[in-house]
Amino acid sequence: DSARNGFSFKGIKDYLECYQSGKLMPSQVAKNIIAMLEDCDKSTPPLRAIVQWDREQIMLMAEASTTRYRNNCTLSCLDGIPVCLKEEFKVVPYHHRVGTVYLGTEPETEDATVAKKLRGAGAIIIGVSNMHELGTGTTGCNPNRYHKIPRNPYNPNHFTGGSSSGSAAAVAAGLCPVAIGTDGGGSVRIPASFCGVVGLKGTFGRISGHGSLPLTYSTVSVGPICTSVADAAIVYSILAEPDPLYPYGLKQPKATLSDMCAPDLKGLKLGVDWTFFKACDAEVLSACEKAVKHLQSLGASVVEVSLPEMEEARVAHVICILSEMRDFLQPDFNKHFHEMNLETRASLALASQFTALDYIKANRQRTRNMRFLQEIFSTVNCILTPAVPCTAPRIYESDLLTGRSDMSFIVRSMRFMQLGNFTGIPGLVVPIGYSTAGLPIGIQVMAKWWDEAVLLRIGLRLEQFRDQTKKPSIYYDILA
Repeated sequence: DSARNGFSFKGIKDYLECYQSGKLMPSQVAKNIIAMLEDCDKSTPPLRAIVQWDREQIMLMAEASTTRYRNNCTLSCLDGIPVCLKEEFKVVPYHHRVGTVYLGTEPETEDATVAKKLRGAGAIIIGVSNMHELGTGTTGCNPNRYHKIPRNPYNPNHFTGGSSSGSAAAVAAGLCPVAIGTDGGGSVRIPASFCGVVGLKGTFGRISGHGSLPLTYSTVSVGPICTSVADAAIVYSILAEPDPLYPYGLKQPKATLSDMCAPDLKGLKLGVDWTFFKACDAEVLSACEKAVKHLQSLGASVVEVSLPEMEEARVAHVICILSEMRDFLQPDFNKHFHEMNLETRASLALASQFTALDYIKANRQRTRNMRFLQEIFSTVNCILTPAVPCTAPRIYESDLLTGRSDMSFIVRSMRFMQLGNFTGIPGLVVPIGYSTAGLPIGIQVMAKWWDEAVLLRIGLRLEQFRDQTKKPSIYYDILA
């Protein structure tokens, strides 16, 4: 729990306090959310965070939760908490469109594992959230008829980031304190940073990806987007465990939150490669450098490290993620090429130029980078970088009609993200301030495989660095 000056987002704790005191019940909260979702669709421009929702489904889950609160038999601390899932996941009874116009022609009849777990915990699934088509970009720009372009709650003329664009927008706009995304090249962490909220990419395999479209099987991790680090820890603790249907995470060690609430950071060593760290906009660098000093003031020591072969890792990550997507989407590319956004076509066409030799070499590079990281993590507990080198880019009129293909922006926005996806280590993005234009700035902490606990411990302390939280210009107070 951390006291805040001025505005603070409503998190899990605020919902639980309302329910436990009887001030509000989940069924009333659900009615408020339905009213807000209707308002979102009518506003100018529309927020487009949640792209599919169903009044009846929301009320059914909320009424069941209300009954459990009245009978004192709640299922978990997510009981009655509104959540949304990226459209990449199968969620009954919605269409599994994955940001396209051609997939998910019939409503889903079976939930993805994470959707099942959230239901089992008593959460209220308020719908599925917008995403960049097939997860192929980092802006969130998706001009097709089902999706349209989600707006950044801090400035609706700017992008949310992608590809878990609607998930971050929904959390920042107050529609739900918890959203689930997938991250193959920064797709949880980039939108979390652009929208001023917390994003956690688990270790590769830590949270089950069963029931999400397997666009890229070697780089993607699942993770929560939340209003606070504490909320991310709660969701992580409920979702992180082996799933017999998801082979990548079967041998994982037990997830813990050990030492998360330690009073300081004494004894922790924070690794920083300053050359790498400084490749960002001046405002981003200034905020991130001050945040590092803040962690030092709490007893952590900063150790200079060298991240070798980062340019090779960057190219190799692109080869891996695009080759795997191109392989998986081969039938779509042949059959639905003309129904795809222009940007998606361009990315997949580029991917078809990679050879088997490129893919093999890229995976050899992965082995090298993992070895380098093993050595680095024998001397430090984590690695710090800015989250994204810049703040959220502006939306132009033409983007609304034809989308946007800006390779230089995609490459730049993923700069600090790719190492985590390429090697499978976990990463946490925490908001630490704002640009002079009022757009959020975030910092990233990465740790060794399966050590999410140290990320959350450092993340809690990073949250205290930001002297005030600014209220987004689009914000719905569901509990008011």
